[in-house]
Amino acid sequence: MDDIVRQAIAKWPNVPNCYGWLGLDARGNWYMRDDQTQGAGTFAGGSAASKGSLLKHDKLIDFIARNYESDKAGQWFFQNGPQRVYVELEATPLVWRIAGGPDFAVTAHTGKAARVQRCILDEHGRVYLDTQLGFGLVHTQDMLHAADAIEQGLWVPQEVLTRELPQRFAYVRSPAASQPVRP
Repeated sequence: MDDIVRQAIAKWPNVPNCYGWLGLDARGNWYMRDDQTQGAGTFAGGSAASKGSLLKHDKLIDFIARNYESDKAGQWFFQNGPQRVYVELEATPLVWRIAGGPDFAVTAHTGKAARVQRCILDEHGRVYLDTQLGFGLVHTQDMLHAADAIEQGLWVPQEVLTRELPQRFAYVRSPAASQPVRP
C-alpha cells in the first residue's frame, strides 16, 4: 500500500466504504461503474451496459494495483486514500499471466510475482492458480503456457466445480450484493 494512502487513512479514519463502483473482469481489466451502469445489472453475468467504462489511464491502473487487497471476509478492495472501494469480480480476485517455460513464471494482473501452490481445473476447462498472493484465473492468452506446465508435470490440476470456487478459496465475487438496497 502506498505511504500516502496510509497517511490518508490515519487522517480520515471514518470514511464510508464504496460498493459497486469498480469491477475487475476475467482478463484483469478494471471498469468504473457509475449509478446508471450499476442500475443496468450486475458486473458478473450482466450485459455490456452493466460492465461500465474500461479504465485506460496507466497511472490510475498502477495506483489501483498497488493498493489492491482483501479484507478478512474475502472481499477485495482498492484502498483509495481513506476510502475502501470494494471490487465486483467477473471471475476471481486475481488474473494470472504466465511466462513460457522452462520456469513458467506467474505474475498477477497487478504486476506482483507469485509462487504457485495449487492448480485448479473447472468443469469448463478453465485453469486457476492458488498462490501466496491469493486465488486467480489464468488469462486466456496464457493457456498454452499453463497447458505446457501441466503436461510437464509442474502443475497437477485438481478438479473443482466453478460454483464451489468462492467458498473454497475464500473470496466474494460481489461485495455490493451483501449491502442494503439503496432507495
